[in-house]
Amino acid sequence: MGVMTETGSAKNKVDAADPRDSAWRETKGITPADGTFPRLLDGERPPRAPTEMQAGWRNPIAQARPAKLRVLFVTADDPLYVIQFFEIFFDIYSRGEIEICGITIGRAFHEPLRKTLRRMLGFYGPWRTFRQGLRFLSSKLRAQSIESIAASAGIPIVATQSVNQPDYLEKVRAIAPDVIVSVAAPEIFKADLLGLPPLGCINIHSGRLPAYRGMMPTFWQMLRGERVVTITVHYMAEKLDTGDVLATQSFALRPSDSLDRVIRETKREGARLVLRVLRDLRDGKADPQALTMDESEYFSFPKREDVRAFRRRGQRLL
Repeated sequence: MGVMTETGSAKNKVDAADPRDSAWRETKGITPADGTFPRLLDGERPPRAPTEMQAGWRNPIAQARPAKLRVLFVTADDPLYVIQFFEIFFDIYSRGEIEICGITIGRAFHEPLRKTLRRMLGFYGPWRTFRQGLRFLSSKLRAQSIESIAASAGIPIVATQSVNQPDYLEKVRAIAPDVIVSVAAPEIFKADLLGLPPLGCINIHSGRLPAYRGMMPTFWQMLRGERVVTITVHYMAEKLDTGDVLATQSFALRPSDSLDRVIRETKREGARLVLRVLRDLRDGKADPQALTMDESEYFSFPKREDVRAFRRRGQRLL
């Protein structure tokens, strides 16, 4: 299906520049938090699971399991909500089971800051945007960011302008993750990236699939009067939010709730769910379930009339 499309010449470029060499890694934008990389013996490659050809986007589980699961995270620079996921995950995961071999942090929505500000003004209105701006500024003054907590945990930052650029794919090959985890990643992964890790790319989505595909699933579930928000971890595919489901978890909503509370708490619960899925992948216990697309809907970013309808239901944004 065109998943493994890498050419021999690109592979030779990676082999010629030894990815174990820290100077080479630094030139490629792979920055370790403590300035060092583990030293490997001559001829030794970074550990990873045995590769198998992916069957479509439903990645078969390799028979032999790595002693440690090598995980690369791709996420967005969000010090208010997405950071909640990483504060929990970095605190609870076992270094004996999982090695976080890098984290890539992109701009929220993968767009200029001024465009994001216009988006927020349309969604929150001036007063709530001001309040969110104060919270954002406070986090910056306290140096509270995903990057800072990753550095404190000794996790390398893997920089890029786009996760689909050839130079980023080269970095990923050098890092050799067993699995890539998207946590609010601001870009759609294309086929070349999806096909790199032997255990696939997985995503956490705060909505029941395929009924709540797309953006802001928490908002849309609350607007439609759902009693719970469904947190879903699934394999990633080229078509957004259509990959096989690995696990789900329900999060109860209150009669009059705030979007702010629900997003924060589901990020924290999602960290625990992703950890459970990663352990299942490592142990060969994952049981992916294919989606039936009969009830599929796709949602875009809410408009002002959607926000007004949300508030008429007695729900709050903040």
